[in-house]
Amino acid sequence: MTHAHTTRFCLIRHGETDWNAEKRVQGQIDIDLNAAGEAQARAIAEGLREQVFAAVYSSDLLRAWNTAQIAMAGRQIAVSPASILRERDFGVLQGLTAAEASLVNPVAHRHHQARTPDYACENGESLLAFSARVMVGLTALAARHRGETVLAFTHGGVLDVVYRAATGRALDVPRDFLLSNAALNWLDYRDGSWQLIAWADRRHLQAALDELSG
Repeated sequence: MTHAHTTRFCLIRHGETDWNAEKRVQGQIDIDLNAAGEAQARAIAEGLREQVFAAVYSSDLLRAWNTAQIAMAGRQIAVSPASILRERDFGVLQGLTAAEASLVNPVAHRHHQARTPDYACENGESLLAFSARVMVGLTALAARHRGETVLAFTHGGVLDVVYRAATGRALDVPRDFLLSNAALNWLDYRDGSWQLIAWADRRHLQAALDELSG
């Protein structure tokens, strides 16, 4: 049971899209799930069958929103849109693969690869601004649901920021942890600090692999 002063979060990155498979920067371009992503969303439903949530939130971008709708189908709880859960706006890099970006906009690509905290990718969000948007928003949700467990469907960039907040990693340090599509990521928030409970749990996703191969 969650402590009275603690908010427990289950954060889930959306299911797979064609652009994920192509390693294309999505950012805030509204790409929907592919067949694998829809199967992953159905597997999430099974993986969370025994879990009880006080509230469910989702990014309003299609890939997260539709993951939430599929995963929550048949449950008596509404999904609330939360723009703070949106992916980072990558500006001029959106829609490009790394190879394309290095040719089309090498400066922005270099800053993106280096994780320069205050660089905004031309018309996009800097890592610092994005991190502030996410963490302020999640802290507000934690305050609203103190003592409860909250489910949130979101994006890889959001998970990256939250993991760093919970483990003390700087924004510009290279990532050495997973941001898996449709995995379960559990964290607690209490008294101004985040604690990692479990990360990148993919055990439920075998069902999605079986569905696609069958």
